[in-house]
Amino acid sequence: MDSAKHFSKGKILAISFVTAAFAVAVGFAIQGHARARSYQQLLNNGYQHAFSELTTAVSEMDAALQKGVYATSPTLISSLCTEIFGKAMSAQMAIGELPYGNVELEQTASFIAKVGDYAMALSRSAAVNGAYSQQELETLRALSESASSLSEMLNRLQGELYAGTVTLEDLNTVQQRLSAATEDGEELAGGSFQTIEADFPEVPTLIYDGPFSEHLASRSPKQLEGRNQVTQEEALKAAASFLELKPEIFTFVSAGSGEIPTYAFSALVDGGELYVEVTQAGGQILGLMNSRWVGEATLSREEGLEIAGAFLAQKGYGDLTPTYSILQDGALTVNFAAVQDGVVCYPDLIKVSVALDNGSLVGLECGGYLMNHTQRDLPAPAVEVSQAAQRISPDLSILSTALALIPTGGENEILCHEFKCQSGDGQHCIVYVNVLTGMEERILLLLEDESGTLVL
Repeated sequence: MDSAKHFSKGKILAISFVTAAFAVAVGFAIQGHARARSYQQLLNNGYQHAFSELTTAVSEMDAALQKGVYATSPTLISSLCTEIFGKAMSAQMAIGELPYGNVELEQTASFIAKVGDYAMALSRSAAVNGAYSQQELETLRALSESASSLSEMLNRLQGELYAGTVTLEDLNTVQQRLSAATEDGEELAGGSFQTIEADFPEVPTLIYDGPFSEHLASRSPKQLEGRNQVTQEEALKAAASFLELKPEIFTFVSAGSGEIPTYAFSALVDGGELYVEVTQAGGQILGLMNSRWVGEATLSREEGLEIAGAFLAQKGYGDLTPTYSILQDGALTVNFAAVQDGVVCYPDLIKVSVALDNGSLVGLECGGYLMNHTQRDLPAPAVEVSQAAQRISPDLSILSTALALIPTGGENEILCHEFKCQSGDGQHCIVYVNVLTGMEERILLLLEDESGTLVL
C-alpha cells in the first residue's frame, strides 16, 4: 500500500515537472513570438517611413523641376538645380532603405540619379552661359513631366498603404519572390512596386556633359578604332608575347562583352595567379593582375618608378609622364598620363604596379589609355597663365604651373592651366583654370603621406 502511495506521489510529481516545463517552454515560445512580431513591426515601420521619405523627396523634386522650367536668371537656376540635386539624393537614400529597393525600383532609381546629375550639369551651364539653351529647356521640361507622373504614382501607392489595401513586402518576401522569378524565368505578381515600374513614364533622351548622357553609350575606344577582330587563339598569343611567357601556360577564362569586349586568360606565374585581359578588337592588353604575395621590399620607390616607366617605353606606349603614385602591400602603383606638345593628357591614363621585392610587374590598367588616347587638335590658349593665376584664391601660394587636358563628367575634355598650390597650413591642392574662358573648372585636394598621394 505504502509503495502504491509512493508511486502515486512520484507519478504526480513527475507530471507536475513535465507540466511546469511545458508551461515554461510555451512561455518562452510566446515571448519569442512576441519579440519576433515586435521586430517585424519595427522593420515594417522602417519600410513605411522609407517609402514616405521617397514619396516626399520625389514630390519636392517634381516641384523644383517645375519651378526650374520657368527660371531665367543664373542665380535662381543654380539655386533650383541645387535643390533638385538635393531632393534626388534624398530619394536615392530612401530607395536604399527599402527591401531590395534598387532591384525592385530599378527604373525609378535610375531616373532619379539621372535627374540629379542633369540638374548639376544645368547649374554649371547656367553659370557659364547665363541661361538654358533651347535644348536644355526642352529636356528639363520633359524631365519635369516624367517626375510629375512618377510622383503621382508614388502618392497613389502611399494612399493605398495608409488605407491598408496594399502592404510593403518584408525582406524575406521580396527575396523569395525575386528568387522564384530568377529560377522560373518570370516575375511573380504581388510586389508593391511592380505597378510603378510597369507604368513608368517615358524618360527623355539626355545629351549633355554628364555620365548619363546617351552619347556615352555609343563611344568606342579610340585606340581600337579600325582594328580587326582577333580570335581567342590570337589573343592568347598576344598576351604571351606581351608578358614574354609561353602560350601553353595560359588557360582560357572567359570572353567578356563589356564596354571593351575582351578575352580573359590566367596562368600560374611567380608564385601567384596571373589574370590578363586582351581586347577582342586589335588584341591589345586591357589589364593584368598577379595575385602573388609580395615580400619585403629590396627596391626603393625611385627604382620602382624607373622600372614602371622603362616597361611602358619598351612596350611602345609613347610619350608618358608619371603623375601620382602610392605604395600598398609592397607594390608601387604609378599613374602615367600621355603627353602631347607639352600638355599632360589626364584622360589617357595607364596604371602600373611594380612589386618592390623583385621588380616584377603585378598590375596594369590600360582602359583609360585605350578609350581616350589619340592625336588631338589642341586649341591655343586665349587666357595667359598670368591672367589665369588671378583666379587662384589669395589663401593659396602657387608652386608650379603647366598645361593639362582634363576629363569632364561626360567624358569631354577641357584644356586648362594647372596650378599646383599650397595653403597656409601646408595642404597641397591643384586648381584647373580653362585656357579659353578663364573660369575655374576643378579643384583637387592632395592627401600625402609616406605611402604616396591620394587625389580627392
